[in-house]
Amino acid sequence: MKKKKDLIYKDLQSLQPIVNVVNEAANGLSDKKRIIQESAISEVLAGALGAGMGSVISFGALYGLGTVGLSAAGITSGLAAAGLGLGMVAGIFVLAAPIAGLAATGVGVSNYLKNKQLKQEKERLYQEVLRKHQAIIQSLKEETDATQERIDYLQSLNILLSKAIEDLKKDLEVNDEKPAKL
Repeated sequence: MKKKKDLIYKDLQSLQPIVNVVNEAANGLSDKKRIIQESAISEVLAGALGAGMGSVISFGALYGLGTVGLSAAGITSGLAAAGLGLGMVAGIFVLAAPIAGLAATGVGVSNYLKNKQLKQEKERLYQEVLRKHQAIIQSLKEETDATQERIDYLQSLNILLSKAIEDLKKDLEVNDEKPAKL
């Protein structure tokens, strides 16, 4: 199994070039006269052709464990009580644990959600790229009277879409999951 560092597309922003190619393919399929020079990604085509919650809990525990209030005596006795008989220093660590624990949990949940969203977007894009790739191949077959500029344009899209398929497939297999078939 590959690791996240082996991913080609590590975040949603890194998928933008694929979105641009898919959009260009859609434009090229709807406009039978579109060529590289008219594209928004002409250079690419030419190149292709070539911790918040934890602190509240700890603060609340400190307030209620010692002499009530946040005076020096209240804080000192609260830390000592939280230290479970081991003193104020231990109390600091006991009261800091929820902050660290909840911060780590928050980071973990956030990463999980971002990774899930990224995977879903990759799967969606993979399906869209497959559709556009098939449509470009079909256009290359059907447009028998196309100019060489148009054929070059379609070939460029074909190359870019083929690479996107390859890269997305690799990324989706990192999680030991095969991409869904069209």
